[in-house]
Amino acid sequence: MARVKRGSVARKRRRQVLKNTKGARSANSKLFRSAQQHNMKALRYAYVDRRNKKREARRQWIIRCNSATRLYGIGYSQFINQLAKNQVRLNRKVLAQLALSNPEDFKNILELVIEGK
Repeated sequence: MARVKRGSVARKRRRQVLKNTKGARSANSKLFRSAQQHNMKALRYAYVDRRNKKREARRQWIIRCNSATRLYGIGYSQFINQLAKNQVRLNRKVLAQLALSNPEDFKNILELVIEGK
């Protein structure tokens, strides 16, 4: 059986790790061991923050809807409750965009929901 030399594979893996940690401070971008740890931690943060990004976006939509509904004397939770009761199938993202860009359309939806009580 022939001898397998895997120097190129290891070098490629190390080069990839160092490439990923480019821009990190001190040894984290120069030395393989610390660069590998830094890379693993960065990937973990990336995974968590992809979920946090969605959480923050939803929070922003709720804040925008709440501020828009309070202008017309109704709270956010009551508004969402009435939307569900009247079977209006608009999500928070669309409602927030309407509140921001087309306040008159948002007001029409709000009046429709209030009348539907």
